[in-house]
Amino acid sequence: MQSLNTLFIGMITFCAACQPVKKEDDSAKDAAFIERASVESFKLLVANGRLSGEAMHLLGQVSDGGVSPDGKTVLYGVSYGDIAQNKRNRELFTVDINGKNRKQITHSSKSEGDVQWINNGNGIAFIYNDQLWAMAADGSGRKQIGIYSSPIEGFRFSPDGRKVLFISTVPAVKPSSEMYPDLDKASGRIVDNLMYKHWDEWVERIPHPFLADFDAEKGLINVIDLLEGEPFESPMRPWGGIEQLAWSPDSKTIAYTCRKKTGKEYALSTNSDIYLYDIASKMTKNLTEGMPGYDQNPKFSADGQYLAWQSMARDGYEADKNRLFVKNLPTGEKRDLTQYFDYNVDAFCWDNAHTIYFVANKLGTSQLFKVDAPAPVLPNEQSIAKLTAGMHDYASVAYANNTLVGLRKSMSAPPEVYAVRLSDSTQLNISKENNDLLAQITMGRVEERWIKTTTGENMLTWVMYPPDFDPTKKYPAILYCQGGPQNTVSQFWSTRWNLQVMAAHDYIIVAPNRHGVPGFGQKWNEQISGDYGGQNMRDYLSAIDALAREPFVDETRLGCTGASYGGFSVFWLAGNHNKRFKAFWAHAGIFNLEAQYLETEEMWFANWDLGGAFWDKTNATAQRSFANSPHKFVNKWDTPIAISHGELDYRILASQGMQAFNAAQLRGIPSRLLIYPNENHWISQPQNGVLFYREFFRWFDAYLK
Repeated sequence: MQSLNTLFIGMITFCAACQPVKKEDDSAKDAAFIERASVESFKLLVANGRLSGEAMHLLGQVSDGGVSPDGKTVLYGVSYGDIAQNKRNRELFTVDINGKNRKQITHSSKSEGDVQWINNGNGIAFIYNDQLWAMAADGSGRKQIGIYSSPIEGFRFSPDGRKVLFISTVPAVKPSSEMYPDLDKASGRIVDNLMYKHWDEWVERIPHPFLADFDAEKGLINVIDLLEGEPFESPMRPWGGIEQLAWSPDSKTIAYTCRKKTGKEYALSTNSDIYLYDIASKMTKNLTEGMPGYDQNPKFSADGQYLAWQSMARDGYEADKNRLFVKNLPTGEKRDLTQYFDYNVDAFCWDNAHTIYFVANKLGTSQLFKVDAPAPVLPNEQSIAKLTAGMHDYASVAYANNTLVGLRKSMSAPPEVYAVRLSDSTQLNISKENNDLLAQITMGRVEERWIKTTTGENMLTWVMYPPDFDPTKKYPAILYCQGGPQNTVSQFWSTRWNLQVMAAHDYIIVAPNRHGVPGFGQKWNEQISGDYGGQNMRDYLSAIDALAREPFVDETRLGCTGASYGGFSVFWLAGNHNKRFKAFWAHAGIFNLEAQYLETEEMWFANWDLGGAFWDKTNATAQRSFANSPHKFVNKWDTPIAISHGELDYRILASQGMQAFNAAQLRGIPSRLLIYPNENHWISQPQNGVLFYREFFRWFDAYLK
């Protein structure tokens, strides 16, 4: 059996389970290939040097790839949007870690998915057409290297190159047509337990980790399911990917994340664990048994002595503090490295020894930090060092040759790959994917303000000004309400909610980090649970009132918008704003909490945040929550409201938006409904995104300008 490390990629000839080698169809590629936007085409969509909803989709969306084994080259992906074709396409790039020699190495008709350096850095493996492909590091010799009967969602070659760990799906339920073969055209789903739907899919197939030997001539052989016969997910839907699985450095064991629960038990619990699978014995051991919350995303130290992972302490609380745990595998000792660090660990990596670098949001921006795994934990933050600063967010981190590599973004710039020299903390943009396009745009100024809440605490509020802001003029302002609910309003960039696009339309944007978001200590984060209609709503009003007093804001032209919990906030404020606002827009918001409790899927979320079921009359927290349901204040609605929702949203059903629209119509409130039959909780398709912003501004301009 040949391992991948002994292959010269450009000369591979695979029979791939006796199937002919598949090469890309060049004619299809030429017809469908989406090229990056030229400066000239971009200018056509930029009005007066300002960012538009259309132009935003032409900016490249940079995503992680990885650093080559020698630490000299960075691989990354860029997704390009094509509004006319209503699609995005991801291509692969390489660049030297110092920012030189940037080159595009794929030109494909479809996106290249998950990627990994192979063959000691001489090759790259990736997913294309839902199967495993490989090519040389310069993009040549591109060929399929294995076929599996179902789509492959993610993969990792073992360190020795002889095996492949990959993710695919297995049936979770038997369709009615199999139960009754004579009804082969029947479409009915038979449901006997909870979690029959999740976010945007009916749970009919679930992901499992598979292990295969890799043979240079036969591809993937001797495939086994690590969860054979077990009805559990690994990785966990909807967010989990290959990062929830990990190879040990000696290629002998695999750590994987799994919540070994189904049905109602799954719907009520967040208790996942890290399991260690021994390849030789095929035995599995639970490494986090007795730890009741989320445990996920394991990573081995370079020498295999330690395993690190992210861990939450409490079962059922998905927004609990995300701690960084390590386990000394030889001794079994476990340690919380962030015990005295009051912020979440959002991503992390090891260096070549025993230092961990991680991303954490602290006071409204996500920066890079480090901690040593074997060092004693001190009763303060002295054991943790902050490495970066600035008005930006890091979203990922990798280590190479005394340099950190990660995605960095801000409210004024989409993600790019940055290299951070540990010797002097210099931050260098090495991908520079959008530099030429961003040079055509004047962005609005982003200001950090600290506003007093009614509790006397200081609240970070981002204020974004229109480009070419004139302080002698009066502008309309829009209050942005964050979703989550426990998501920081950080230096984010989004094609879904892009505050620069809003500001470019001559609006002042007010974005508060109200109670109930991480980044300001766990006490601040937890305040919102059981208090949906309480302090955080007063925080919103404090923020907009503070800006309304500014001479450049017209207090008679205030709007309010938000999605998900932000949509709930809009619905709630519509009945409790005391005529502050002149127009509202809610996307995918909760309108009727009693209906939401019985319509949603992750019951742990509803139980923790609302306090319990609405029929439990002895539960004071739950009764307070449901008494603050927005639908109970419809009698006080007096302001125009627009509502948007996706019909594939199974988290917050589209019926919530329809209820709100119907209520506004019946009350005689000027209202509009934008419904997407083919979108879920988000708006992901380019033309739907453009439509959203056109309607968004048509609505607010009518009432605020």
